[in-house]
Parts: sequence; structure tokens; C-alpha cells
Amino acid sequence: MKRKARSDRNHAIYAITNNVTGDFYIGVTVCSGSMNKALKVRFQKHVRRALTENKDWALCVSIREFGAEAFTYELVEKVRGKADAHARERGRRPAHPPRQQRHP
Repeated sequence: MKRKARSDRNHAIYAITNNVTGDFYIGVTVCSGSMNKALKVRFQKHVRRALTENKDWALCVSIREFGAEAFTYELVEKVRGKADAHARERGRRPAHPPRQQRHP
């Protein structure tokens, strides 16, 4: 019998900040173990995608332009449940985001 997928797992809402420009990206990822490890792995995936895929997404373009070392990532909020996490993530983004968000 197939197990029902859990819907109450821990999720991390995180910010990736370009320390040169002040631009930032808000994202969400599931955390199955250590929160710090989950954030590090997620950041590495963003960097790998920026360097190996020709995406024109603002974060990918910025990573290619400034290099991964120009960025830091941090936990913004820990949320239990996928739907809640994605709703909270959307609530942290501007209503009409520019190409990439900026810290006020």
C-alpha cells in the first residue's frame, strides 16, 4: 500500500541577497533534516542552474554577472506545511516585483 505524502513538513522561506547591488530573491524549500544544510543545498542548486542552464531569470543572470561569492543566503522564516509555506513566500514578495527585488 502506498503511503500518503505528508503535507506538514518543515519548509524554509529564504532570501538570497546580492551584496553588491542589494537585490534579493525570496524562495521556499522543503527541509527534511538540517535547516542550514537545506539552505546551502538550495543555494548551490541556484548557482548550478545559473552556470549550466541558459536561463534569463533575474537571479541566474545576476549570479553569472557577479559570481556566486557576491551572494549570501539566510533563513527568513520556518513554516510547517507546503501550502502555508508557499502562501507566506508569496506574501513576502512585492505585489508588482521588478526584475529582481531590492531591499528597502
